[in-house]
Amino acid sequence: MQQLGLKGKCQAKKYRSYHGEVGKITPNVLERNFKAMKLNEKWLTDVTEFKCDEGKLYLSPIKDLFNNEIISYDLSRTPNFEQTIRMLNQAIARLPKGKTPILHSDQDWQYQMRGYRKRLEKYGIIQSMSRKGNCLDNSAMESFFGRLKTGCYAGKRFKTYAELEQTLHDYIRYYNNERIQIKLKGLSPVQYRNQSCD
Repeated sequence: MQQLGLKGKCQAKKYRSYHGEVGKITPNVLERNFKAMKLNEKWLTDVTEFKCDEGKLYLSPIKDLFNNEIISYDLSRTPNFEQTIRMLNQAIARLPKGKTPILHSDQDWQYQMRGYRKRLEKYGIIQSMSRKGNCLDNSAMESFFGRLKTGCYAGKRFKTYAELEQTLHDYIRYYNNERIQIKLKGLSPVQYRNQSCD
């Protein structure tokens, strides 16, 4: 690249929300084992930031590692605890009785909150956290964010929150229902789930 005088595109500064204690909440139960043999066995979550002319927008999703489906998500104009709980409640509403998935996240403040941890405990969801400063521990979620930003956000300018929100809703709908994946035998996440449940 240097010989041709080319330079790579700089990526936007990553949103960082860590404000808590290091490694004192829960261990890394997942330990980078991103392979799931059934639905609702292993879930991932994180938060990422987007910008439009009106300000910043935060996406907080949960991804099922069995079929890579985004099973719940929430958009908010500020990264707040209510957003995390709304996202978690959506996922819990879809959780079949008796299922107790691992829910893996980084060590951001919202995942350390007592209310979040109590909600996981109430529904038998096993909390797992990445080691501090180790993005590879949640790389499957980071990979989704990378695909999403490349697919519908990078290089585009959004004037309003409404325009950006609609773009994100549309992309997640497309990703879940239409975007095929080699790992899923050439099916979309929803197609793979439906085939697996037959």
